[in-house]
Amino acid sequence: MSTHPEAHALLGRSHRLGADPRNTNYAGGNTSAKGTDTDPVTGGDVELMWVKGSGGDLGTLTEAGLAALRLDRLRALKNVYPGVEREDEMVAAFDYCLHGKGGAAPSIDTAMHGLVDAAHVDHLHPDSGIALACAADGEKLTAECFGDTVAWVPWRRPGFQLGLDIAAIKAANPQAIGVVLGGHGITAWGDTSEECERNSLHIIRTAEAFLAEKGKADPFGPVLDGFAALPEDERRERAAALAPYVRAIASQDRPQVGHFTDSDAVLDFVARAEHPRLAALGTSCPDHFLRTKVRPLVLDLPPTGTVEDAIARLKELHAEYREEYAAYYRRHADADSPAMRGADPAIVLVPGVGMFSFGKDKQTARVAGEFYVNAINVMRGAEAVSSYAPIEESEKFRIEYWALEEAKLRRMPAPKPLATRVALVTGAGSGIGKAIARRLVAEGACVVVADLDAGNAAAVAEELGGADKAVAVTVDVTSEEQIAAAFRDAVLAFGGVDLVVNNAGISISKPLLETTARDWDLQHDIMARGSFLVSREAARVMIAQELGGDIVYIASKNAVFAGPNNIAYSATKADQAHQVRLLAAELGEHGIRVNGVNPDGVVRGSGIFAGGWGAQRAATYGIEEEKLGEFYAQRTILKREVLPDHVANAVFALTGGELTHTTGLHVPVDAGVAAAFLR
Repeated sequence: MSTHPEAHALLGRSHRLGADPRNTNYAGGNTSAKGTDTDPVTGGDVELMWVKGSGGDLGTLTEAGLAALRLDRLRALKNVYPGVEREDEMVAAFDYCLHGKGGAAPSIDTAMHGLVDAAHVDHLHPDSGIALACAADGEKLTAECFGDTVAWVPWRRPGFQLGLDIAAIKAANPQAIGVVLGGHGITAWGDTSEECERNSLHIIRTAEAFLAEKGKADPFGPVLDGFAALPEDERRERAAALAPYVRAIASQDRPQVGHFTDSDAVLDFVARAEHPRLAALGTSCPDHFLRTKVRPLVLDLPPTGTVEDAIARLKELHAEYREEYAAYYRRHADADSPAMRGADPAIVLVPGVGMFSFGKDKQTARVAGEFYVNAINVMRGAEAVSSYAPIEESEKFRIEYWALEEAKLRRMPAPKPLATRVALVTGAGSGIGKAIARRLVAEGACVVVADLDAGNAAAVAEELGGADKAVAVTVDVTSEEQIAAAFRDAVLAFGGVDLVVNNAGISISKPLLETTARDWDLQHDIMARGSFLVSREAARVMIAQELGGDIVYIASKNAVFAGPNNIAYSATKADQAHQVRLLAAELGEHGIRVNGVNPDGVVRGSGIFAGGWGAQRAATYGIEEEKLGEFYAQRTILKREVLPDHVANAVFALTGGELTHTTGLHVPVDAGVAAAFLR
């Protein structure tokens, strides 16, 4: 890729525009720049255009995310354009316009940038601009807001014809700095990168000011009786109680990861009288409804009722939603339409509580929620100065089930084995638990890093990729209240929990006569009682989700092997081992599998060994502590040292999708200890 000055300026402009959510939504819009470079084949000048490629985000755009095309060839496509009924064919033609390897794949909006006679072009999706674009009298309001400096373009699906439309309107309105695209967004241009950016911001900020000055105070109507937002603690408690059931609703066709928000914009919208009407109209901007589906599922009960009533009503509404979505598909599908992708909602609105959004991973779920907040802002703006009038349902269907969108989905990489799974790992701030958390994230899971040490938990969550991959919770597993709070945090972060690893523990290694009752109680409180409490809370969530699940106990070789000076620890591990069998028998009817891993000799990286257990065991065996790992390895059949990653491998083997018919199993990870063979 060239490091042409115009491309460099384009990246800077893109980053500034994309950094402010008032200007455009995540991965929404595109920017371009045109310039002259040297053709490496002829040595002569060649006119090029750099434009954001398909799927990129303006705020984080890199040079590799730009498509580079020859302008002469791109503009020559007008001569072979077969008409609007076949305009999708033009996307493949862009490949014949690429300069060299061309960089990123050109997007559907490439024609808009190439055909418009301006050196720099921005196409953006600001809430203020879309509010005008989706107002019933948007053309009139655009003229009132901008005079003749911004023109109106009637709705047209993105593509080659839209590029021709904008080019013609620009040519007919030489005084214009940009256009409002009906039902869609804005496009601005300029002779320089600075002028283009200035014009984009002028359109966005002028529209914001117009809506604020001309709009009525309460466009969503008065607050409905009983629908006001609950106090923060109360609404988050209620959200956590509802979350697993809402996730079950969103995951009937395929499992989804969830996100919850109780932002002021959402709470205000679902409290007011007009929200049922507006929500039913659906979103409008193509970027919005591709992420949020055509419309959300809206609970029609106030938050003053019981959680049980809300759950029952959500299930009824879900059945209706699926029927309505299937009918929508049947109304508009033809013989060439892709198969229906699923009839579950991506957005669920709960008055007084907030919004649940769903997707194939946490980022997708979070962004879907952000897009619906954009849609709320659009509806507010349109209703403030006019009435909200989104594009026709048939047009929404054409975009949702567009052949080009289907092809884009098919190009997506295959999901990782644990994609859509949400895991909670106790004792994950160090050692074996940290290794397990790291492996689960690497295989596609979202992970709740639970640990008594808040600092360690936070550090591990950050290392694993931050909030879209992992969150930290502080929990003492002897406390029912803290365990319940940890699961509340988990379901609010990711929608639910599918995979729980009971790993938290300590080890007290003493001879029988030196083991106190307090030693015994502490050992059992943390590992036997703690595992029981965690598994009980996990089962509550998993049963509510109706998605099955996995519970894995990190037990020990000592669960079946009798060694000296270890009564409290080994008895506790035997307790955990039998919990595996008991729970496997009880929870199987819910599709919940319960299995165990029996490690031994995990010295390096182990929090337990570092906390004094290593010194005690070394003294028991009469060796130096630093040689303990080597000692354990030499007494095994394989003569190999066991590391935390080996335990993590076993957890993945049990939960990664290949052992779907296995429950009640204990997997030894001890390099071979014959005395601990399971019989």
